[in-house]
Parts: sequence; structure tokens; C-alpha cells
Amino acid sequence: MIFVFDGAMGTMLQQEGLAPGYCPELWNVENPAAVTAIHSRYVESGADIIEANTFGANRIKLTHYGLADRVTELNKAAVKAARAACGSQTKVAGSVGPTGKFIAPLGELSFDAAYDVYFEQIAALNAAGVDMIIIETIIDIQEMRAALLAAKAATAKPVVCQLSFGADGRTLTGTDPRTAAVVLEAMGADIVGANCSLGPAQLLPVVAELAAACGLPVSVQPNAGMPELVNGQTVFPMGPAEMGAWTAKLVAAGATYLGGCCGTTPEHIKAIRTALAAGIQPAARAADVRTALTSRSQTVYLGAGLPTVIIGERINPTGRKALAAEIREGSFAAVKREALEQVNAGAKVLDVNMGVPGIDQAAAMAAAVTELSVLVDVPLAIDTTDAAALEAGLKAFPGRALINSVSAEPDRLEQFLPLAKKYGAAVLCLPIAPGGVPATADERVKIAGDIVRAALAAGLRPQDLLLDPLVLTVAADARAAQETLATLRAYRRHFGFPAVMGLSNVSYGLPRRDLMNATFCAMALDAGLDAPILNPYDPAMRNMLSAAAAILGHDPQGQLYSTANAGITGTAAAAPAPPADVLAAVKQAVTSGQKEAVAALVRQALTEGHSPLAVTDRSLTAAMNEVGEAFGKGRCFLPQVMLAAETMRAAFLTLKEELPSHRADSLGTVVLATVRGDIHDLGKNIVAALMENNGIRVVDLGKDVPAEVIVAAAEKEKADIVGLCALMTTTMPQIDTAIAALKAAGNPARTIVGGAVLTADYAAQAGADAYAGNGVEAVNIAKRLLGK
Repeated sequence: MIFVFDGAMGTMLQQEGLAPGYCPELWNVENPAAVTAIHSRYVESGADIIEANTFGANRIKLTHYGLADRVTELNKAAVKAARAACGSQTKVAGSVGPTGKFIAPLGELSFDAAYDVYFEQIAALNAAGVDMIIIETIIDIQEMRAALLAAKAATAKPVVCQLSFGADGRTLTGTDPRTAAVVLEAMGADIVGANCSLGPAQLLPVVAELAAACGLPVSVQPNAGMPELVNGQTVFPMGPAEMGAWTAKLVAAGATYLGGCCGTTPEHIKAIRTALAAGIQPAARAADVRTALTSRSQTVYLGAGLPTVIIGERINPTGRKALAAEIREGSFAAVKREALEQVNAGAKVLDVNMGVPGIDQAAAMAAAVTELSVLVDVPLAIDTTDAAALEAGLKAFPGRALINSVSAEPDRLEQFLPLAKKYGAAVLCLPIAPGGVPATADERVKIAGDIVRAALAAGLRPQDLLLDPLVLTVAADARAAQETLATLRAYRRHFGFPAVMGLSNVSYGLPRRDLMNATFCAMALDAGLDAPILNPYDPAMRNMLSAAAAILGHDPQGQLYSTANAGITGTAAAAPAPPADVLAAVKQAVTSGQKEAVAALVRQALTEGHSPLAVTDRSLTAAMNEVGEAFGKGRCFLPQVMLAAETMRAAFLTLKEELPSHRADSLGTVVLATVRGDIHDLGKNIVAALMENNGIRVVDLGKDVPAEVIVAAAEKEKADIVGLCALMTTTMPQIDTAIAALKAAGNPARTIVGGAVLTADYAAQAGADAYAGNGVEAVNIAKRLLGK
């Protein structure tokens, strides 16, 4: 079946008399009849599901209006007002919007605090009797994870998870639709989808990708096109008839829940219903049941017929005193360095182990995973025997991690499997039972079967499971390697799940361990190994894997093998070559976000006689230019940009500390503000952070700022630039008002405008000097306007 949601609420409320800047959710108690009347119009237009007027009814958003203590009251009143408009067949969805804050490390909001905020609102909606929860307009997968966890804890009712994607097909923090679908399906979402930001044409490929990546129903609520400024008013150009014409295409792409977002009206919803009445049927779909791991921004598939996935083993303090000492001291510089180098060497997943005796492993795991989640874009395997450390790592990771590992021991099954289900993690099944380590392949297959049955009984799916064949050393048991290979073949025959194993045990106590490991790995790949855990720097292993890819058909005609080995008769190089000089090292530290390392490198550069200007121009500025280019081409995303900017700021502060007499004047002054009536300041805060880290003085006026306050601040601070932000369609005209006020006052400041609802055309019509589509563009435009 196909179901129809309603359309926009905010603009409809304003048409009924809601004043700009007034809390929309407060009308649920002050003017419930008007709210019910709007819902009734959508029901009459054919909506099967209407959303309660609760989008901003969470504690953080309501704090802006002094209403933080009225969360339960406002949510319950909204549901009552919605229910009053419903017929017997109409469902009410509790709308849950973003908090407006980033979760650490991108912002200051903790994951647990976000969870609590969402739990409070969703529990109130559940108690009020909604039929489902719709979490929508979320731009960060980590915030969606917190909200979904809260929803699953607060209610047993269906949960819809809708993210907002940009024109590049990713959320603001870099998550693509495929990755989002994999993560959210594994965590128990009932419906996944997209809403806001874009019109139906731009959301069509997003819908198709969501539908291809999971077996869940897919929802879509597009805007009525992209907003335009007409006679000083915000206008969405797409009329009801055109919206209705997109219905068949969206359904063909995989959507079975359709509705509208900004700019849509009851007439738009009626057009969708009319189009469906013509006999449009849901598209045939085949669920993707491949095993997948994800980071925040990419998905890695594992299994038979797919390329070998290298899992880097180097973030493990066992037998490595220096690494253990750093972790014990709370430093993760070496952990981050190992992560970057392993990814550069070809690792597609990183194993993370914080097993240092005498430390709080849960705290260490949370800190390490948090750091790595913004540093590298590969999935992580959380390697621990401690349940608290496992949960800390799974909670901190904004993706779908692998649990390494779960044995058949009762306490491990009881503690680890529920965590895998809760956080949507995949599980590596290790065939060890309370009776000890099984010697034969038959014994291992039996124990693996016990773990698989327990996992499925705990609610996990077949695509959540991977198998470890168990590797013992041939120096102690002549048949050790043969039994492991036999286990791999039996796994493929009996289960078909991907196989993962570490290699190093096989050669323990023997000479030329690199040769032994590489040879054993080659044999294991033939026997059914899909993802070896290994040292990706090992030249012998790298050469073997390169050749194996060609032999197994993952490198057609050996093209990559030929390129890598043209003219080479020996072994391949191991780790990446170090930077040529200290200035290159500083630049690399900034581009890779190594905050801990950059200060020492800057001091080294000064000691070696490099001038502050050389460090600034050849290292810092060059690094941020490179990061900006990579961001623009989609090779890195906002988390990496922010980390690079923080690293550059640390470098600038070091220059200032080492050379107090060296002038560290700002490039210029920028006054930033979210315009009157708009309480969303997430984008503005990103711009402020990036500008400050790039040496620009920022005066942040906050949100809901009247035009006269902006003009006064621009004159007082002698602003070179005024940056204006609007994220709501209803507040877009305030951009025009503020620019007009600056010009009327004769203020010479240049203006840059931005925000999710703005376009370059709108900015030009409003009289702005520039439009910035994202924070990186805003910094580059500011530097250009400042002549820097």
C-alpha cells in the first residue's frame, strides 16, 4: 500500500495569524482550534497520516521561548488538537525535529543529553496516544541514532526516520542515503526516508538509493521546489499540479509514504492523492541482505564474491608498551597516527582495542572512538571483552560497527548480543565454548552454530553475523592451520556468512613470520576468508593481497596489480613516505586533523629557522586550501573540515605563544546573526567556528536577531562583513529586511547570506554581496572580500 502524509505546518500557522518569532507549539494550548483546522484541511485533502504540531517541542528548542518545563503539556495538547481532526482511518504521527545542536565532538551536546531530550518528548507523545513517531529533518546521523534509541526505549509504536540531504546527496555531516539506510535498518527503524531541503526532482535519486539499500518502507516529503524571492515575499515555485506529477516517479523509485514539507499546502497533498487514485502501484523491490559495516560517510560490504576487506590490527596495545603508555596517560596521538597510516595503507575497517590494564576501558574506548569517528571515514571494529567498554564504543560511533567478538560463553552471549541489537552492530562469532578451545573444524562449526542460533533468538538478522574460524599456531600444533582452512570451507558450506580472522597467531614463535602470514592468508582467501585482520604495512602481505585481487577476479585483468608493480621486481613499499620537510609535515598534520602533533611541528619549524610567514603561507593556508578543495569535490566532509580548522587554530596559537612579538592580528571582523524570528543557529555556529579558526574575528549575535540590532553591532564593531542566516522559509524575508537596514544606515559592510532554505538567486535578489552554500564557502568568500 501507499500512504500519504500531510504538508507544511509553519506557513499554514502564519497564515492563520501566528506572529513571526512566536513559538508555534504554544498555539497547541493557546489556539488549539486553529491547529485543528489546519489538520482538518489536510485530512480533507486525502492525508492518511497527519503530523502533530510538535516539531520543535523538545526541551532544547523550547528553552528559547522560556518553555522548557512545558514539554509534556505542549506535546499532549498537540496530539489532542490533531486527533480532533481525524477520521477513524487517519493516523497521527508525533513529529520530532532536531535539537539544533551538534553532538560531540562536532558540538557540545553529549550523546546521553541528546538521548534524554528525545526520550522526554517521545514519551510524552506516546502517552498522548500517537500512532507513530516521525523523527525528521535531521542532518547528522549521530543525532538520528540518539533519537531512534530514545524512541525505541519510549514506545513500541512504529518509528519513521527522515534525514535531510543536500544537493550533493549527503547530509550536512556527510552521510549518504545508503549508509543511512544500513545504519537505521540495523537499529530497528520501521521506515526510512528524506524530507525538506530539496524538491522532488533532487530527492528522487535519494529515494532510489534508500530503497536499494534496505528492505524497509521508504518515505519522502519534498519541498515545493526551491524558494524564490518575489516582491519581497518567499515563494515556493512548485504548484500542486507539478507536485502531483512527481508522485509516480517517486513511487517508481521506491517510496510508499509520500507527503510534503516546506511550501506545500493541502492542495499539494490533494494533488498527490489524486495522482495515486490513477492506479499507481508500489515498485517491486528486493531487499539488500548483504553484510555491511559503515562509518558516518561510507558503507563497506563483506562476503563471497566481493573484494577482500582489510581490517587493520594496529590499534591494539597488547605487546606494545609505547602505545599502552600513551593510552594510559589519556593521549590518543599514536592511536590517531596508526589510524591514518593504516587507512592510507589500504585498511577498509579499523580494529580498536583499549585493553590496557588498570585504566577505565569504557572511558578510553569512548574517547578513542570519538576521536577516530571524525578523523577517518572507515568503519570500526570494537575489540573488547568488557561489556561497558563495548557499549561506550558502540554509543560513540556514528555508524554500524563490528563487535570483535562474541564467543559461546553464557555471560558473553547475555551481555554482548543485546548491545549488538540495540546499537545495530554486526557480530563476529568466535567458536570458543566454556569447555575450551575446539581443535577440529567440526567442533568449531557446532559452536558457531550455537552462537548463530543465540544471536537470531536475540533479534539479530543473518546479515548481522560474521564468523571467525579461530587461528592457532602451527609451532604448537602441526594441524592448526589445516583445521582453520577446513573451518573456513565448512563455514561457507553450512552458513554462508562472511568470514573474518586475525592471522598473526599462525606464525607465533617461527622465523619469517611475514612470509608465513602472507602464505597462510593466500590459502585462507581461497578457502573462504573475506576479511583478514592484519598489519596493512607488511610488504609481503600487501604484495600477496595485490596479486590475490587479480587472481580472484576483483582486479579485472590485473590492471591495478600491473600499475602497482610496473618495473618493480622486489617488494612493495610499506607505510606511506614521511613528509619531505617540517613545513610539509605541518601541512599534513592540518589536513589530517592531528591536533596533538601540530604544536610540536610548528615549534620544530621555528627552531629550524622557518619564518612565521612561511609556516602560515606554505603550511597552514596551503593545508586549508587543500581541505577546502577536497570538501568541494566530496572527498571529505564537514567533520573533517572542522577538525582541520581546529588543528590550524592550534598551530596559530603555538605561533603566538612562541613568538609573542609576532603580530597575530585578525584578517578582519565579521558580525554573524540568525535573523529575526529564526531560532535555528546550527549552520551559523559552524560558520563562526570555521571563520575563527581561519584567523577572522567573529562577533556572534546569536539567533532571532532584529535588523536594528544587526545594524548597531555592525557599526559598533566596525564590521568588514555581516553574515546573515535563515533556516526557515517563514523568516527568509528578514534577510531582505536586514540588508535593506544596513544600506539605509549607510553601513559599508559587505554581506554574505546562507542557510538551508536560501539559494544564490534569492541572495542576489535580496541585495547580498555573496551567497555561501556551506561553511567552507563562507570562509573562502570572506577571505576574498577581505582581500586575503
